Amino acid sequence: MFCSVLSRLFTAALLLATLSHHHEDADFYPSSKLRVGPAQSLEWDPNGYLIFCPCMGRFGNQAEHYLGSLRVAKEINRTLILPPWRSYKNIPFTDWFKLEPVRAYHRVVTAHDFMEFLAPEHWPPEKRIGHCWNFPKNKCEMKAGNPFGPFWDELGIDFAEEQNYRLGNDMDNPQVVREWKERFPPDMHPVVALKGAPAKFPIAASNRNIQRHFIWSDAIEREIKEKFTAERPFVGIHLRNGQDWVNSCNHAGDIPQFFASPQCLSSAQRVTKDLCMPSIEEIVSHTREAVIRVRAKTVYIATDNNPYLDELRAGLQDFDDVVLLHLNPWLPQIDLAILGRADHFIGNCVSSFTAFVKRERDAQNRTSTFWSFNRPGDVSGK
Repeated sequence: MFCSVLSRLFTAALLLATLSHHHEDADFYPSSKLRVGPAQSLEWDPNGYLIFCPCMGRFGNQAEHYLGSLRVAKEINRTLILPPWRSYKNIPFTDWFKLEPVRAYHRVVTAHDFMEFLAPEHWPPEKRIGHCWNFPKNKCEMKAGNPFGPFWDELGIDFAEEQNYRLGNDMDNPQVVREWKERFPPDMHPVVALKGAPAKFPIAASNRNIQRHFIWSDAIEREIKEKFTAERPFVGIHLRNGQDWVNSCNHAGDIPQFFASPQCLSSAQRVTKDLCMPSIEEIVSHTREAVIRVRAKTVYIATDNNPYLDELRAGLQDFDDVVLLHLNPWLPQIDLAILGRADHFIGNCVSSFTAFVKRERDAQNRTSTFWSFNRPGDVSGK
């Protein structure tokens, strides 16, 4: 998988920590109910195509790879084949996000439309080459293991040949962009299919604002309208406190980077255990400050485990009109979308789930803060 050396050091812990987010084991929208035909007439792009397997972790990590891969496709001037999101099965991109806002950033086509309307003529089975970020002498196994094999199988893709490549992922560096174009000229490689994302984790700071092009689908909007009827203003909070997260945070003391921590820390700052796993006292006092600041009527709680309802009620007992709301929806994207609309948001700096919310809110100039880092008085949240 294409990632930075530092990211590789944390891959095992990352996978462990992301495999347990509670909602994502639920059933998903039946794609047949949501999918429509291609939004526009599809013509072959002579500049070529790029597709990857979003196969590291769950939604928060996958989202960072989507954003970075969009940047790669734009810089090397290829249409990005939007892969499905990966859970226990492939979830079409358009189940959760609208397509046209993404097209405002760069050329894209859904994987389903590409395979149905373009691949039969332009990318037949005998011409399908898979590429692994690997050393030349190592074997490239595009479909070895789960989720790699099931991901490609569900798209109906087998590879006639497999090759290795080693290229950088810093799209702010013109030399790296040139190397990509030289390695994969479109006349010889019309479709570049990658085992992993061609982008770094955590996301490069220069790519964060691409998220403004990720607009929730009508299906997600209907879910929110149906389930979230709380009174505003409201404070949204994200709590990570499941045992897998606790175990991961035990390794987070006094290190330069951990998971999504660059979203709040500079290279000169260090990750602490409190940043990763804030105390109950910090959660209660920070939430209380936010309630006071925005005059909140509701506190919306999204969590993978314990919502701390009793502790928060005790800490807010002098606010008779404040309601604590923990929906625990069947789909985590519902939590994400609601948190993005809060009048103030408090999240976990180390979490890529929080990071998705923070980027969405930054694009809308909404305030955010992080547990054990800053407080609601910092209106920028940055």
